[in-house]
Amino acid sequence: MSETVERHEFNAEVGRLLDLVVHALYSEREIFLRELVANAADAIDKRRFEALVNPELALPVDSKLRITPEKDARRITISDAGIGMTKLELAQNLGTIARSGTQAFASKVAEAKAEDRPSLIGQFGVGFYSAFMVADRVEVTSRHAGSEEAWTWASEGRGDYTLAPASRDEPGTDIVLHMKDDADEYLEPIRLQTIIRKWADHITVPIVLVQDGEEEPANAGTALWRKPKAEITEDGYAEFYRHVSHAFDKPWATLHWRAEGAIDFAALLFVPGMKPFQAVEGERESRVRLHVRRMFITDQAGMLPPWLRFVTGVVDTEDLPLNVSREMLQATPVLARIRRAVTSKVMGELKTRAKDAEAYAGFWENFGAILKEGVYEDAEHRKDLAGLLRFKSSAVEGWTSLADYVSRMKPDQAEIYTLAGDDAEALAKSPQLEGFRARGVEVLLLVDQIDSFWPERLDRFEEKPLRSITQGTIDLSKLPLEGEVAEPADLSSLLPKLTEALKDEVAEVRASDRLVDSAVLLSASAMGPDLQMQRLLRRAGRGGGGSFAVLELNPRHPLIRKLAESSETDLAEAAGTLLDLARLQDGDAPRDPAGFARKVAEALAGSFK
Repeated sequence: MSETVERHEFNAEVGRLLDLVVHALYSEREIFLRELVANAADAIDKRRFEALVNPELALPVDSKLRITPEKDARRITISDAGIGMTKLELAQNLGTIARSGTQAFASKVAEAKAEDRPSLIGQFGVGFYSAFMVADRVEVTSRHAGSEEAWTWASEGRGDYTLAPASRDEPGTDIVLHMKDDADEYLEPIRLQTIIRKWADHITVPIVLVQDGEEEPANAGTALWRKPKAEITEDGYAEFYRHVSHAFDKPWATLHWRAEGAIDFAALLFVPGMKPFQAVEGERESRVRLHVRRMFITDQAGMLPPWLRFVTGVVDTEDLPLNVSREMLQATPVLARIRRAVTSKVMGELKTRAKDAEAYAGFWENFGAILKEGVYEDAEHRKDLAGLLRFKSSAVEGWTSLADYVSRMKPDQAEIYTLAGDDAEALAKSPQLEGFRARGVEVLLLVDQIDSFWPERLDRFEEKPLRSITQGTIDLSKLPLEGEVAEPADLSSLLPKLTEALKDEVAEVRASDRLVDSAVLLSASAMGPDLQMQRLLRRAGRGGGGSFAVLELNPRHPLIRKLAESSETDLAEAAGTLLDLARLQDGDAPRDPAGFARKVAEALAGSFK
């Protein structure tokens, strides 16, 4: 070895720390390129900053970050025209784990004017060592801006490193990675391009891939979210939306803002204009991308709650380090504050847009079922979300809100009535609505599966309790029938007979004042789940739920009148048929479909002379 080459030992515990960086600190091997690109971009920003007071350090006109893969030589070179490092800085910054030149530099930047401060990325000083995940030897040749002297730092990631004089035509740094045998994929230009697009597409420093002497742009180089809104066209927003969401529609809403003060971040978010082809019902995590000083960190930081997971876009902050693991990001209180601020902004936008009923209807049809999840699981936002809910109704066309429903309530109506099922058109024809329609009382029609869960959590709106009309006894006596109605039959002797006949099928048989045209209907007991919840339980294989059912009779219906007047003591067959009729009306199959079909056929045959 030449006498000019100096061998140095790493600082204490370096072997153990390097092993941690290489094998435990990063969950994805490709992160090495993100870290090295971040360092290079940081160095360029530093030089640009220094040039403000020392013009001799100005960046070259054609300042780029160049990445050159050489498959035959099994190496990758990453070159920048940044501030560079002196011999001492190479030893301090690369020879000492967890020491960061950026962190020291940040204190200097803090004294500068805000508009002059570059966006510094790395702060922990360990990102560089991710190179050893893919390389068995790393060489760093650097020349500090303003100096003629260059040095090469080299190491195989074990216990020592070397420093030797070198030459470099211009200030900046070259990092040469001698790739491991199992890292062939990173010698492929298309693989490097994919990594850069994923992790560093919007770093403002141009990044190029060099192949056969030709330079090919590798990143967009424009952090759109950091630009003033006045400089961005609608087409520009739409193009970025399609890029970040992998969608082809136009966004229904675009939210672009900068938060400054207690927390500092920029955000560019989109509410899609249509449902994505890949269902968002199954995947419940928000995929808003978190960037730190333009560098992509993760799309799994939970920037928005699950019930806003349809929102896509970018949040970029100055208040977090370019951290080394998602786990550490999740634990920081700064991120929690950013999440709250972003959620509040999206909620404010939805409230504003909800005032335009026609435009909001399109959003609701796409994502309303997801928004309802927040009413069920998020007590903090439940009240605000209730104002954003929309429903089909038994009384009006289109969508209606809870506030609109309350404004139309009858003077003596104390509750908000709901009916849950699988299809709005079928619900609109349900016999469950007969008594309410006859009294001019509106019922909200709920058709999403989540509708069986959230009303209990919300409980009431504007002090009006929410009530499923299929659950328990509903007293409509204060709401008179509109028009003439027949006198009800006396069912005092009929009810015990039917109750006995159906004792293993239903919880109760009772007279009803909420039927007009139909003879019977099913309802649920006050203490059990409503009918729709019972159906969901049966579909999930969690019990039939039949013991909760209540059979209600219309005392004004001719069939019920005849049964009440009959002297028959054995009404088992009639009781079973009534129950099957009630099940059919609610969209359920008869208990014995084949037997029921035979009864209907026999009845039809007997009706013809």
